Amino acid sequence: MTEVVLGVCGGIAAYKACELLRLFTESGHGVRVVPTASALKFVGEPTWAALSGRPVATEVFHDAHEVPHVRIGRAAELVVVAPATADILAKAAHGIADDLLTNTLLTATCPIVYAPAMHTEMWENPATRANVATLRERGAFVIEPAVGRLTGRDTGKGRLPDPAAIFEYAVRVHKRGLDLDLAGRHVVVTAGGTREPLDPVRYLGNRSSGKQGYALAKAAVARGARVTLVAANVALPDPAGADVVRVGTTEELRKATVEAFAAADVAIMAAAPADFRPETVAAQKIKKTDSGTPSPIVLTTNPDIAAELGASKRPDQILVAFAAETHAALEHARAKLVKKRADLIVVNEVGPDLVFGQDHNTVTLLGADGSTGTFGQLPKDDVADVILDHVVARLDAQVGHARQG
Repeated sequence: MTEVVLGVCGGIAAYKACELLRLFTESGHGVRVVPTASALKFVGEPTWAALSGRPVATEVFHDAHEVPHVRIGRAAELVVVAPATADILAKAAHGIADDLLTNTLLTATCPIVYAPAMHTEMWENPATRANVATLRERGAFVIEPAVGRLTGRDTGKGRLPDPAAIFEYAVRVHKRGLDLDLAGRHVVVTAGGTREPLDPVRYLGNRSSGKQGYALAKAAVARGARVTLVAANVALPDPAGADVVRVGTTEELRKATVEAFAAADVAIMAAAPADFRPETVAAQKIKKTDSGTPSPIVLTTNPDIAAELGASKRPDQILVAFAAETHAALEHARAKLVKKRADLIVVNEVGPDLVFGQDHNTVTLLGADGSTGTFGQLPKDDVADVILDHVVARLDAQVGHARQG
């Protein structure tokens, strides 16, 4: 059982921390809730005690003989602050300890995850950005807030990520510890399947669910990367900490990915873009003919996005392509590896009940350096870490070559 400290700050999103607490306790973790005085104005102490099954720590001088301002932090194996206000980020960055939560943050030696929630102007204020940068430089995990409805009629970046996404992120951070091997890197991940319209109702598409791409985005965030996730028609919750760009067609996917990769270190092309699109799109719904024979649909070839990135990528950029094949997978993948000028290609065999929509994957990794690795059926989260391990190795090799040069 992992000992978790859940710090709750005074923001309207404090009520969402109840769901986060439930996720931790129901998965077997022991949770000590440490709310600020302001947080208790939004959610009362009895609620935290009932949901955690433990007394709630609120004051430095409560049970002073047990020295709670030191003991709680020392005992923690993971600290999660959600919602984290601009105030708590500022205090943590400057080492201010004026209540039990800030004292706990100073004494904890385990991973600390902050899930900010505030108005857009507060999040974008230079003071907040500087505090976030300071915390990240010191090894803290500060999740990028989500974009959405804030208080009142306001909408923008600053919304607390979904509690389930925070929970997944925090569990992954605890599993990896303080190893941030992608810190300072910008990783672009594509996910899902594109749709090419035939008419206002129908489209050409594929079975991709986006699960593997989302697993890659979550894993990269947990390893310290700045992540841009280009999602094509995916019905999954946004991964906590990733900047999500939503697209529909292959051309939209191409435009967003090319733009993001220009300033990125890594592109991982897990999406399944349609190879073809209708040459023309009907302005109205296509009707059945009296003869029952449909008019032929003329297709044209879509651009090869990975090949475009491979042709223009800099020597310090890493490109990971995917090859989803129904037969002769390795043969086709080796040809794609060369054509796309990728550094690594992820190969898997796909079908109606194979990979698409499933929670597990079986992959082979082929490297441009001639390396080959096959990995048996694994959860897609684990497959994501396997792929990122190879990416990190290549990034480290680049750094080593640069130093030698």
